[in-house]
Amino acid sequence: MEQLELSNLQTFVTVAETGSFSQTSEQLFLTQPAISKRIAALEKELGTRLFDRIGRHVDLTEAGTALLPRARQILMQVEDSRRAISNLTGQITGKLSIGTSHHIGLHRLPPILRQFSSQYPGVELDIHFMDSEEACQAVERGDLELGIVTLPFSPSAQLKTQAIWPDPLSIVIGNHHPLSNKQCVSFAQLCEHTAILPATGTYTREVLERALETEKGKLKVGLSTNYLETIKMMVCVGLGWSVLPNTMINTEMQSLSIENIRLHRTLGMIWHAGRTLSNATRSMVDVLSAQSSPGKINGK
Repeated sequence: MEQLELSNLQTFVTVAETGSFSQTSEQLFLTQPAISKRIAALEKELGTRLFDRIGRHVDLTEAGTALLPRARQILMQVEDSRRAISNLTGQITGKLSIGTSHHIGLHRLPPILRQFSSQYPGVELDIHFMDSEEACQAVERGDLELGIVTLPFSPSAQLKTQAIWPDPLSIVIGNHHPLSNKQCVSFAQLCEHTAILPATGTYTREVLERALETEKGKLKVGLSTNYLETIKMMVCVGLGWSVLPNTMINTEMQSLSIENIRLHRTLGMIWHAGRTLSNATRSMVDVLSAQSSPGKINGK
């Protein structure tokens, strides 16, 4: 395809993902008339309308819905070809787009990024902080090359994963919580008190829900948030109990021992199974792999 057509496809995909011509304009650094012109050119070329425009809202038509996965695949293949050719030079340079959670960014990545930047100064790190679930989706779409995330129980067939850090979890309360200083607490007792939990649909919430599948009782969830640092603060001030990584437990809180409940998640990296990894991505994979084992993976 010609460059103009590729630009039109990229614009189409961005409008479809944002649902907005104005947001697409901001993301692609183009004026809204330029965005409209590209979409109009693509619609003319295909002979069909791709979007329904109702006020400021934009929805895909049936034709647009059919085109979207194909457009993403075309753009990914073109980018993959460019990356494969670039890799032949052997140089470790260029932009490396990574998605990671705020928790991993705060507690795991600083020494990794320091080492990588020192070892490969020609690589521009483009780090996006987002929920692990969102990062997995972005890698699967081809928007990001690598995700450093809480690993899902059942990853998509399009994703490759590698565990890096075991991350045991504990049920925690503040030091002045009514259940503090008890040797052992039943699940029924825990259900009597308000919980502050990771949001439904997050991998960490799924860890808890799976562990409680055989338990009888209903949790009293007072608040859900994706930010573990926020949960930690609320637990410390006594607003409820929660689930946190053991590495986050401080002197203002304590963990509870509950019979038959053991919580654990795994932090690691994900990449697209069908994507050629750039030299920069392979190098980051090697640096991360060294955290879990002395061997290196082949980056396939």
